[in-house]
Amino acid sequence: MSDNVGFIGLGVMGKPMALNLLKRGFHVVAHSRSAPPVDEVVRAGATRAVSPADVARQATRIITMVPDSDDVALVLEGANGVFETIRPGTIVIDMSTISPIVTRRLADAARARGATLLDAPVSGGEIGAINASLSIMAGGDEAAFNEVTPILRAMGNPERIIRIGESGAGQVCKVCNQMVIGGTLAVVSEAIALARKARVDPAKVREALLGGFAASRVLDVHGERILTGNYKPGFRAALYAKDFRIAAETLAGNNAPAPVSSVVKQLVDRLASERGNDDYSALATVIFEMANLD
Repeated sequence: MSDNVGFIGLGVMGKPMALNLLKRGFHVVAHSRSAPPVDEVVRAGATRAVSPADVARQATRIITMVPDSDDVALVLEGANGVFETIRPGTIVIDMSTISPIVTRRLADAARARGATLLDAPVSGGEIGAINASLSIMAGGDEAAFNEVTPILRAMGNPERIIRIGESGAGQVCKVCNQMVIGGTLAVVSEAIALARKARVDPAKVREALLGGFAASRVLDVHGERILTGNYKPGFRAALYAKDFRIAAETLAGNNAPAPVSSVVKQLVDRLASERGNDDYSALATVIFEMANLD
């Protein structure tokens, strides 16, 4: 495929996503704050860009994958940002997890320049990014979504690439995703803590639960991490705390009750303050501390 795809933000998630685009035949124009990941994707066949504005000079399909709302705004609206050089007809695909309110404002700003911004946050973590099996939940113009679907399929599971609705709907869906994961992770941690306190083998408890209605990806993947104490970051706790901050703001803005998620947020905030660079599955360590377990 000859079309250039710009990619801004080559972190834990972004780098393997960009590499998968290259593997699927797209020509990638890459930029990131630090040089080493850019060097790696350039060695794999990408072209280096010196700034987000330089990306926009070379590509009319641009992916952003950066940590937070302010980062996306800076990449798009800041000095040497995408909006300085964006061409009419460009489609920006923001795959970061950010505020739906900020998403809608940036979509309006893109529209004023003759471009389109889609919000397309992902779920699946580093493993999903590496394996091109991410779930992608998109919001924004339907025609633009259909236009870039081949790009999304290079990074995600085709059966899990879903347009949720208009601008911001993808980010609202991602909030829901993080709430469900957080609640499940907290209860899985509590169940393993209970098994340990009751001197029952937690590995066998997990094995049994995976065979019934309690089965989930959280119990499977993160349950294994918890049992082995492997908290090498696939998704850092500090970023998960950021996601829960966005969730709290979105819930409040929509006057939606969330008594369970409000408790989970307290646990996630504590985890981020103590072990912010560990994987967010280390939420179990907060529960274990409360249970006086090592």
